[in-house]
Amino acid sequence: MEEKIIRKLTKVGQYSYSIVIPKYIVKRFGWRERQKLEFQIDDRTKKIVIKDYKKKK
Repeated sequence: MEEKIIRKLTKVGQYSYSIVIPKYIVKRFGWRERQKLEFQIDDRTKKIVIKDYKKKK
């Protein structure tokens, strides 16, 4: 099931922006503070996929 959530993009420094992820989503995926996450960026469709970072062997 796809869930639609609207969030604002906030500037946090000279070169960075942030998006706040709701706490219930972080809990749903079992993420923790300071956990590494991987971003997959698709310029053609303008989509970003965020997933757990898996260390490559």
